[in-house]
Amino acid sequence: MTTVKARGDRVSIDLVAIARELGFARAAVVPIEAPRRHTLYESWLAAGNAGEMHYLASPEHVAQRGDLRSLLATARSLVVVALAYDRTDPVPADRLLRGKIARYARGEDYHLVMRDKLVLLADRLARELGAPVASRPCVDSAPVLERELGERGGIGFIAKNTMLIAPGVGSYVVLGELLVDAELAITAPEAPPKPRCGACRACLDACPTQAFTDAYMLDARRCISYLTIEHHGVIPRELRAAIGTWVFGCDVCQEVCPFNAGAGEPPDALLRARSTEHALPDLIALARLGTNQMRQLVRRTALRRVPREVLLRNVAIALGNTGSAEAVTALVELLAHREPIVRSHAAWALGQLASDAARAALDAAALIETHPATLDEITSARRTADSPPTLRSR
Repeated sequence: MTTVKARGDRVSIDLVAIARELGFARAAVVPIEAPRRHTLYESWLAAGNAGEMHYLASPEHVAQRGDLRSLLATARSLVVVALAYDRTDPVPADRLLRGKIARYARGEDYHLVMRDKLVLLADRLARELGAPVASRPCVDSAPVLERELGERGGIGFIAKNTMLIAPGVGSYVVLGELLVDAELAITAPEAPPKPRCGACRACLDACPTQAFTDAYMLDARRCISYLTIEHHGVIPRELRAAIGTWVFGCDVCQEVCPFNAGAGEPPDALLRARSTEHALPDLIALARLGTNQMRQLVRRTALRRVPREVLLRNVAIALGNTGSAEAVTALVELLAHREPIVRSHAAWALGQLASDAARAALDAAALIETHPATLDEITSARRTADSPPTLRSR
């Protein structure tokens, strides 16, 4: 049993060691204080950078991010943790047209994994104290400025790509918090770690959609993660080619970061890719999955956050960006999908491929399409298909 000692009004338990036993890569205990970046968060919202994530700007949500005790009125300490996920890519032996899923979403849904571990951490704390502990586990769906909390805890520093980088682990981590009503000894440093990016701007320059308006400032409306997950409408045409073959999320700004070089911390077993199809999915097969098959694929993964038609929208864009004639047949099938959002992006993709079969499918669709916005996409795609290759994707 961990030794329990009193330090003034606070109880000293090696909660960091307990957290490591439970599989967390990093952990810290921080005081309950007003966040230092709350005003910056409000400015970010006021600039429209949240896009259609309107819930972020609701008065209640904004207020809660400024007051941790709005989540647990009796909170006296906060434990912030980081859980590593798999940074590796499988190497398929085939030559199929494959898309890409962000690394954090390739295993078990991290919301479930993190919450379960935080509950275990709270149980261990109560056992060490020998008394019940009121607690509130938080994953990224709770209204807290968690990267700032990780920074305050000394877990890492906030990088130019707005990610929290934990030296020795990198940014391939998910963060979680545990509010408790026990007065725990603070482990956080007196001052948060200083940024260590220096003159490096690899992440800013590598972003395919130029979503960073400046260092430490992200316009979500241009971010591939936002576009493929949070945004459920029509993706602006000028951004589609830059999405490449990402069908859920994006890791580009992490892939180029020097702090992510090397093996890093061993990932949590549940956050390893379930299969190749959960990491680098066969795009043609994914386009043809039925409702039940799709439900099985996304079960207990972060992929379940997006409706089927949104995932198919993303698949259509990815197929168009492969540049392969092998994608045409699957796209023609998507061009007949019942959802206009799928048909619209399938039309765009066929315009990018511009084969005779793609043109024929677009010509036929133009004769029967009744949805105005989709018909406009078909018309635009037909023009694109007839234009010189150097003018496509514009």
